[in-house]
Amino acid sequence: MSVRRSCKALNLSRSVYTYQPDTSKDDEVIEALLSAVERYPRYGFKKLFHVLRRAGHRWNHKRLHRVYCALKLNMRRKGKRRLPSRNPEPLAVPESLNQSWSVDFMSDALYCGRRFRTFNVVDDFNREALAIEIDLNLPAARVIRTLDRLAAWRGYPKQIRMDNGPEFISIALAEWAEENKVHLEFIKPGKPTQNSYVERFNRTYRNEVLDYYVFRSLREVRDITDNWLPQYNDERPHESLGNLTPSEYRLVKTNEQTSKNVWH
Repeated sequence: MSVRRSCKALNLSRSVYTYQPDTSKDDEVIEALLSAVERYPRYGFKKLFHVLRRAGHRWNHKRLHRVYCALKLNMRRKGKRRLPSRNPEPLAVPESLNQSWSVDFMSDALYCGRRFRTFNVVDDFNREALAIEIDLNLPAARVIRTLDRLAAWRGYPKQIRMDNGPEFISIALAEWAEENKVHLEFIKPGKPTQNSYVERFNRTYRNEVLDYYVFRSLREVRDITDNWLPQYNDERPHESLGNLTPSEYRLVKTNEQTSKNVWH
């Protein structure tokens, strides 16, 4: 069939069929995109698109995606089988800071094979990463010391959500919680989705730090993590927060609450 008859059969305009994008004007787009990828190497297209929008670039998402694919920046996604949900329970969204924190442990290894652990603390309200404590061993006393250090500048939370790990079910932590009037919310065994906020943070931390670097010492792990945390809290947009960063979301909600109190 001729092009004319083919386009007519498919109800497609011939101008669309013969359209060729003008790539001579893409130099600025390429430069901005490569600069963003260099700073955020583990971001996919959607996250990079919002980063460039926040930087003031107003290019159409279709143009950016065309350049993104032409530069072969596509990140291969790891597919996984998803099981159907059975009576899922929605996770409660806190209404203010320090209403609920989520904590969890992660594990990884140095180049020499020696294992180390991280203790991650996230504020559920704005998904802000409050602390990542790193060491070869993190007993209950170290967990308490980390929480006290956070409370010194942020205040104690009303509750802390956690799993049933041995550090969390210790008598020392229970006494600390009772003394500081903090409710310990334990998830059901084998139900990590009940601690989704910190589990989602763990995935980002593993993808952008733990799996991206080869560590030769604990000091190197701490240095890279300390440099990454401000980027996560102050630069990384979150879809669940309306593509605001945790810091921006906290500021917006604080201003809204202040305005409401003044009006009343």
